[in-house]
Amino acid sequence: MSVLVGLIVTLGMLLVVPLGLGLVEDPALDRTRRMWPWFAAPGALSLWLPRGDAATASALCYALGTLVLAGHAPRRLARGGRPDPAEAALLTALVAPAVAALALVAERSGHELFGFGLGVLALTVAHFHFAGFAAALVAGLVCRAGDRPSGRFAALSVPAGTLIVLVGWFTGEWVELAGALVLTAGMWTVALLTWDDMRTAGRTDAAGVLLGVSAGVLAVTMALALSWALGEATGLPHPTLTWMAATHGLGNALGFALCGLLARRRLQNDSDPEGSTAWTH
Repeated sequence: MSVLVGLIVTLGMLLVVPLGLGLVEDPALDRTRRMWPWFAAPGALSLWLPRGDAATASALCYALGTLVLAGHAPRRLARGGRPDPAEAALLTALVAPAVAALALVAERSGHELFGFGLGVLALTVAHFHFAGFAAALVAGLVCRAGDRPSGRFAALSVPAGTLIVLVGWFTGEWVELAGALVLTAGMWTVALLTWDDMRTAGRTDAAGVLLGVSAGVLAVTMALALSWALGEATGLPHPTLTWMAATHGLGNALGFALCGLLARRRLQNDSDPEGSTAWTH
Protein backbone atom coordinates (compact mmCIF):
# COMPACT_ATOMS: atom_id res chain seq x y z
CA MET A 1 0.00 0.00 0.00
CA SER A 2 1.44 3.38 -1.00
CA VAL A 3 2.21 5.97 1.64
CA LEU A 4 -0.41 8.38 0.26
CA VAL A 5 -3.20 5.81 0.17
CA GLY A 6 -2.18 4.66 3.65
CA LEU A 7 -2.46 8.21 4.98
CA ILE A 8 -5.88 8.68 3.36
CA VAL A 9 -7.21 5.42 4.82
CA THR A 10 -5.73 6.21 8.24
CA LEU A 11 -7.64 9.50 8.18
CA GLY A 12 -10.80 7.64 7.30
CA MET A 13 -10.44 5.10 10.09
CA LEU A 14 -9.34 7.38 12.90
CA LEU A 15 -11.22 10.62 12.13
CA VAL A 16 -13.85 10.42 9.40
CA VAL A 17 -15.78 7.38 10.63
CA PRO A 18 -16.02 8.49 14.29
CA LEU A 19 -16.87 12.06 13.24
CA GLY A 20 -19.64 10.73 11.04
CA LEU A 21 -21.01 8.40 13.70
CA GLY A 22 -21.12 11.36 16.08
CA LEU A 23 -23.65 13.01 13.77
CA VAL A 24 -26.15 10.15 14.09
CA GLU A 25 -28.31 10.62 17.17
CA ASP A 26 -29.07 6.97 17.76
CA PRO A 27 -28.53 5.64 21.31
CA ALA A 28 -28.06 2.16 19.86
CA LEU A 29 -24.86 3.38 18.20
CA ASP A 30 -23.36 4.91 21.35
CA ARG A 31 -21.51 1.80 22.49
CA THR A 32 -20.08 1.13 19.02
CA ARG A 33 -19.01 4.78 18.76
CA ARG A 34 -17.20 4.58 22.11
CA MET A 35 -15.54 1.29 21.17
CA TRP A 36 -14.48 2.44 17.70
CA PRO A 37 -10.93 3.57 18.62
CA TRP A 38 -10.18 0.04 19.85
CA PHE A 39 -10.92 -1.27 16.36
CA ALA A 40 -9.57 1.66 14.35
CA ALA A 41 -6.16 1.78 16.06
CA PRO A 42 -5.10 -1.76 15.01
CA GLY A 43 -6.69 -1.15 11.62
CA ALA A 44 -4.53 1.92 11.10
CA LEU A 45 -1.49 0.04 12.40
CA SER A 46 -2.05 -2.69 9.81
CA LEU A 47 -1.56 -0.14 7.03
CA TRP A 48 2.02 0.52 8.08
CA LEU A 49 3.14 -3.02 8.86
CA PRO A 50 4.70 -5.19 6.15
CA ARG A 51 2.21 -7.55 4.51
CA GLY A 52 2.01 -10.75 6.51
CA ASP A 53 0.52 -12.29 9.62
CA ALA A 54 0.86 -9.28 11.92
CA ALA A 55 -0.69 -6.88 9.41
CA THR A 56 -3.48 -9.37 8.67
CA ALA A 57 -4.26 -9.87 12.36
CA SER A 58 -4.45 -6.12 12.89
CA ALA A 59 -6.70 -5.75 9.85
CA LEU A 60 -8.97 -8.49 11.20
CA CYS A 61 -9.41 -6.50 14.41
CA TYR A 62 -10.65 -3.60 12.32
CA ALA A 63 -12.88 -5.91 10.28
CA LEU A 64 -14.53 -7.06 13.52
CA GLY A 65 -15.38 -3.46 14.37
CA THR A 66 -16.84 -2.83 10.94
CA LEU A 67 -19.03 -5.93 11.28
CA VAL A 68 -20.33 -4.62 14.60
CA LEU A 69 -21.10 -1.33 12.87
CA ALA A 70 -22.76 -3.03 9.89
CA GLY A 71 -24.89 -5.05 12.31
CA HIS A 72 -26.76 -1.85 13.20
CA ALA A 73 -28.16 -1.62 9.67
CA PRO A 74 -30.57 -4.61 9.83
CA ARG A 75 -31.57 -3.64 13.37
CA ARG A 76 -32.45 -0.10 12.25
CA LEU A 77 -34.31 -1.55 9.27
CA ALA A 78 -36.31 -3.86 11.57
CA ARG A 79 -37.21 -0.97 13.88
CA GLY A 80 -38.19 1.49 11.17
CA GLY A 81 -39.65 -0.62 8.37
CA ARG A 82 -39.29 0.62 4.82
CA PRO A 83 -36.51 3.25 4.81
CA ASP A 84 -36.91 6.73 3.37
CA PRO A 85 -34.09 8.06 1.10
CA ALA A 86 -32.12 9.59 3.98
CA GLU A 87 -32.34 6.38 5.99
CA ALA A 88 -31.26 4.36 2.95
CA ALA A 89 -28.16 6.57 2.71
CA LEU A 90 -27.39 6.02 6.38
CA LEU A 91 -27.77 2.25 6.07
CA THR A 92 -25.29 2.36 3.19
CA ALA A 93 -22.85 4.33 5.35
CA LEU A 94 -23.09 1.79 8.16
CA VAL A 95 -22.28 -1.14 5.85
CA ALA A 96 -19.59 0.48 3.66
CA PRO A 97 -16.65 0.18 6.13
CA ALA A 98 -17.18 -3.59 6.24
CA VAL A 99 -16.62 -3.75 2.47
CA ALA A 100 -13.46 -1.68 2.96
CA ALA A 101 -12.32 -4.03 5.73
CA LEU A 102 -12.77 -7.10 3.54
CA ALA A 103 -10.49 -5.55 0.93
CA LEU A 104 -8.06 -4.49 3.67
CA VAL A 105 -7.70 -8.00 5.12
CA ALA A 106 -7.08 -9.43 1.66
CA GLU A 107 -4.56 -6.72 0.72
CA ARG A 108 -2.63 -6.96 4.00
CA SER A 109 -2.41 -10.75 3.65
CA GLY A 110 -1.20 -10.45 0.05
CA HIS A 111 -4.26 -12.24 -1.34
CA GLU A 112 -5.66 -11.03 -4.67
CA LEU A 113 -9.33 -11.24 -3.69
CA PHE A 114 -11.62 -12.06 -6.66
CA GLY A 115 -8.57 -11.67 -8.89
CA PHE A 116 -8.09 -7.97 -8.13
CA GLY A 117 -4.52 -6.77 -7.76
CA LEU A 118 -3.25 -5.57 -4.40
CA GLY A 119 -3.12 -1.97 -5.61
CA VAL A 120 -6.78 -2.05 -6.61
CA LEU A 121 -7.70 -3.58 -3.26
CA ALA A 122 -5.86 -0.77 -1.46
CA LEU A 123 -7.85 1.81 -3.43
CA THR A 124 -11.04 -0.10 -2.61
CA VAL A 125 -10.30 0.38 1.09
CA ALA A 126 -10.08 4.14 0.57
CA HIS A 127 -13.09 4.26 -1.77
CA PHE A 128 -15.48 2.65 0.71
CA HIS A 129 -14.42 4.90 3.57
CA PHE A 130 -15.10 8.07 1.59
CA ALA A 131 -17.41 7.35 -1.38
CA GLY A 132 -19.09 4.64 0.68
CA PHE A 133 -19.25 5.94 4.26
CA ALA A 134 -18.68 9.70 4.17
CA ALA A 135 -20.49 10.50 0.93
CA ALA A 136 -23.58 8.43 1.80
CA LEU A 137 -23.72 9.88 5.31
CA VAL A 138 -23.45 13.48 4.07
CA ALA A 139 -26.03 12.83 1.35
CA GLY A 140 -28.41 11.59 4.02
CA LEU A 141 -27.75 14.67 6.17
CA VAL A 142 -28.40 16.98 3.23
CA CYS A 143 -31.64 15.13 2.54
CA ARG A 144 -32.71 15.51 6.18
CA ALA A 145 -32.02 19.25 6.06
CA GLY A 146 -35.14 19.89 3.96
CA ASP A 147 -37.94 18.08 2.16
CA ARG A 148 -36.62 18.60 -1.36
CA PRO A 149 -36.77 16.31 -4.40
CA SER A 150 -33.12 17.12 -5.08
CA GLY A 151 -32.20 16.05 -1.56
CA ARG A 152 -34.01 12.75 -1.99
CA PHE A 153 -32.27 12.26 -5.34
CA ALA A 154 -28.85 12.80 -3.71
CA ALA A 155 -29.62 10.44 -0.84
CA LEU A 156 -30.59 7.66 -3.25
CA SER A 157 -28.10 8.25 -6.07
CA VAL A 158 -24.97 8.29 -3.91
CA PRO A 159 -25.56 4.77 -2.51
CA ALA A 160 -26.83 3.57 -5.91
CA GLY A 161 -23.80 4.98 -7.73
CA THR A 162 -21.41 3.41 -5.23
CA LEU A 163 -23.11 0.03 -5.67
CA ILE A 164 -23.07 0.26 -9.48
CA VAL A 165 -19.37 1.15 -9.44
CA LEU A 166 -18.75 -1.93 -7.28
CA VAL A 167 -20.70 -4.11 -9.72
CA GLY A 168 -18.71 -2.55 -12.56
CA TRP A 169 -15.47 -3.82 -11.05
CA PHE A 170 -16.74 -7.33 -11.73
CA THR A 171 -18.65 -6.77 -14.98
CA GLY A 172 -16.71 -4.19 -16.97
CA GLU A 173 -15.72 -0.58 -17.49
CA TRP A 174 -19.02 0.52 -19.07
CA VAL A 175 -20.99 -0.49 -15.98
CA GLU A 176 -18.38 1.25 -13.86
CA LEU A 177 -18.82 4.37 -16.01
CA ALA A 178 -22.59 4.23 -15.46
CA GLY A 179 -21.97 4.05 -11.73
CA ALA A 180 -19.58 6.98 -11.90
CA LEU A 181 -22.24 9.02 -13.73
CA VAL A 182 -24.87 8.26 -11.09
CA LEU A 183 -22.46 8.86 -8.21
CA THR A 184 -21.17 12.11 -9.73
CA ALA A 185 -24.71 13.38 -10.29
CA GLY A 186 -25.53 12.63 -6.65
CA MET A 187 -22.38 14.21 -5.27
CA TRP A 188 -22.75 17.33 -7.41
CA THR A 189 -26.31 17.61 -6.09
CA VAL A 190 -24.95 17.33 -2.55
CA ALA A 191 -22.47 20.11 -3.34
CA LEU A 192 -25.15 22.39 -4.82
CA LEU A 193 -27.54 21.85 -1.92
CA THR A 194 -24.76 22.40 0.62
CA TRP A 195 -23.77 25.64 -1.10
CA ASP A 196 -27.42 26.76 -1.33
CA ASP A 197 -28.08 26.03 2.35
CA MET A 198 -24.94 27.92 3.34
CA ARG A 199 -25.84 30.92 1.14
CA THR A 200 -29.47 31.01 2.35
CA ALA A 201 -28.36 30.95 5.98
CA GLY A 202 -25.76 33.65 5.28
CA ARG A 203 -23.09 31.69 7.09
CA THR A 204 -19.67 33.35 7.08
CA ASP A 205 -18.31 31.68 10.23
CA ALA A 206 -15.91 28.73 10.40
CA ALA A 207 -18.69 26.22 9.74
CA GLY A 208 -19.77 28.17 6.66
CA VAL A 209 -16.22 28.29 5.31
CA LEU A 210 -15.74 24.56 5.86
CA LEU A 211 -19.04 23.78 4.13
CA GLY A 212 -18.03 26.00 1.22
CA VAL A 213 -14.70 24.20 0.89
CA SER A 214 -16.45 20.83 1.06
CA ALA A 215 -18.90 21.76 -1.71
CA GLY A 216 -16.24 23.35 -3.91
CA VAL A 217 -13.88 20.39 -3.65
CA LEU A 218 -16.65 17.99 -4.70
CA ALA A 219 -17.15 19.85 -7.96
CA VAL A 220 -13.53 19.18 -8.91
CA THR A 221 -12.92 15.72 -7.47
CA MET A 222 -16.04 14.19 -9.01
CA ALA A 223 -15.17 15.64 -12.40
CA LEU A 224 -11.84 13.82 -12.09
CA ALA A 225 -13.62 10.59 -11.16
CA LEU A 226 -15.87 10.92 -14.19
CA SER A 227 -12.95 11.60 -16.52
CA TRP A 228 -11.09 8.54 -15.21
CA ALA A 229 -14.11 6.24 -15.63
CA LEU A 230 -14.75 7.61 -19.13
CA GLY A 231 -11.13 7.04 -20.09
CA GLU A 232 -11.17 3.49 -18.76
CA ALA A 233 -14.30 2.66 -20.75
CA THR A 234 -13.38 4.36 -24.02
CA GLY A 235 -9.59 4.35 -24.08
CA LEU A 236 -9.45 8.14 -24.12
CA PRO A 237 -6.53 9.78 -22.25
CA HIS A 238 -7.25 9.97 -18.53
CA PRO A 239 -5.39 10.37 -15.23
CA THR A 240 -3.39 7.48 -13.83
CA LEU A 241 -4.42 5.80 -10.57
CA THR A 242 -1.46 7.43 -8.83
CA TRP A 243 -2.60 10.85 -10.01
CA MET A 244 -6.18 10.07 -8.99
CA ALA A 245 -5.06 9.15 -5.48
CA ALA A 246 -3.14 12.42 -5.18
CA THR A 247 -6.02 14.57 -6.48
CA HIS A 248 -9.42 12.91 -6.30
CA GLY A 249 -8.56 10.77 -3.26
CA LEU A 250 -6.75 13.38 -1.21
CA GLY A 251 -9.25 16.09 -2.13
CA ASN A 252 -12.22 13.98 -1.09
CA ALA A 253 -10.55 12.93 2.14
CA LEU A 254 -9.46 16.37 3.34
CA GLY A 255 -11.60 18.83 1.43
CA PHE A 256 -14.93 17.04 1.22
CA ALA A 257 -15.13 14.50 4.06
CA LEU A 258 -13.07 16.05 6.84
CA CYS A 259 -14.12 19.67 6.23
CA GLY A 260 -17.76 18.73 5.69
CA LEU A 261 -18.05 16.54 8.77
CA LEU A 262 -16.23 19.05 10.99
CA ALA A 263 -18.63 21.77 9.82
CA ARG A 264 -21.70 19.65 10.52
CA ARG A 265 -20.32 18.65 13.92
CA ARG A 266 -19.96 22.35 14.74
CA LEU A 267 -23.53 23.01 13.62
CA GLN A 268 -24.71 20.12 15.76
CA ASN A 269 -22.85 21.44 18.80
CA ASP A 270 -24.37 24.88 18.23
CA SER A 271 -27.84 23.30 18.09
CA ASP A 272 -28.31 24.83 14.65
CA PRO A 273 -31.32 23.46 12.72
CA GLU A 274 -29.01 22.84 9.75
CA GLY A 275 -27.08 20.42 11.93
CA SER A 276 -30.13 18.26 12.60
CA THR A 277 -29.38 14.54 12.59
CA ALA A 278 -32.76 13.21 13.74
CA TRP A 279 -32.13 9.70 12.55
CA THR A 280 -33.89 7.97 15.43
CA HIS A 281 -37.08 6.01 14.82
